[in-house]
Amino acid sequence: MTFEDLNKNIILMTEFTLKWRFTEEKYDLLPEQHIAELKPLNKTGAEFLADYLDNCWIHSNEPFKNGLFRNLDEIEILENNKKKITKWLYQRAIPFDKKVFLSWDGQNGMITKWKFVLKYWDSIFYGGSDDLTVFDQSLEWALLFAHYDKIFFGTNKDYVLKTEFDEKVMQF
Repeated sequence: MTFEDLNKNIILMTEFTLKWRFTEEKYDLLPEQHIAELKPLNKTGAEFLADYLDNCWIHSNEPFKNGLFRNLDEIEILENNKKKITKWLYQRAIPFDKKVFLSWDGQNGMITKWKFVLKYWDSIFYGGSDDLTVFDQSLEWALLFAHYDKIFFGTNKDYVLKTEFDEKVMQF
């Protein structure tokens, strides 16, 4: 299988094990047009993403394999710092429309655009239970949302943090 083949492994949100995170009011009820942008994968697709990460040894050392990324950054998820986390993610300077892959485990994976990770990171990730890797196909960067409420960002790019953050940018 290849990344291009993943589109053949997209399932309906109603079939996705973690659908409750996006479709149930007591967790988060996303607008239908945003749910349509979240492309959950079947078991074969989720296994492909998990195997790809395993074969790259991305997490052979925590958070990332030694020497894989030149630049590392991290932030702790605290009770009342949702806006701070959103701003921190925004500052990674990843294009909003960048296709990204989400891998929780060999059972659960998803394709979406960066802007939906940015907007709904607290629905996509649940501390205490999840270890979630978000990455693009080039693997020039990756995020690890660790179950112990830390987010790690690694990249090989020399990037300049976006300093300005206007919450209106999140209104899409």
